[in-house]
Amino acid sequence: MSSRLSTRDARLRRHRRVRGKIRGTAERPRLVVFRSNRGIFAQLVDDDSGKTLAASSWLDAGKDAGNKTDQAAQVGKALAAGAKKAGIERVVFDRGGYLFHGRVKALADGAREGGLSF
Repeated sequence: MSSRLSTRDARLRRHRRVRGKIRGTAERPRLVVFRSNRGIFAQLVDDDSGKTLAASSWLDAGKDAGNKTDQAAQVGKALAAGAKKAGIERVVFDRGGYLFHGRVKALADGAREGGLSF
């Protein structure tokens, strides 16, 4: 019997470790990223009240957004636009246990381009 974690369990372990250190508030919510094989999802969460303040996904970007990395950048920009409507400019980035690379980085760059600071 091997003691190695599955890829998913290793990601969840990293996610729990990160979540022990960061917390979203109403003034500075947590930007949560979830990456599936098909697409990417992001939302702004106020952990104090347990509410989602804004959300965006690859389904909002549409099929013509290009490859998955381009879709992630579009999701970041769309989330930033939703945050602006809610009056949010500063966030705490929660990469969800994923490496800050590829689609996760593209989403973060798109959100920064859209006006969010983190």
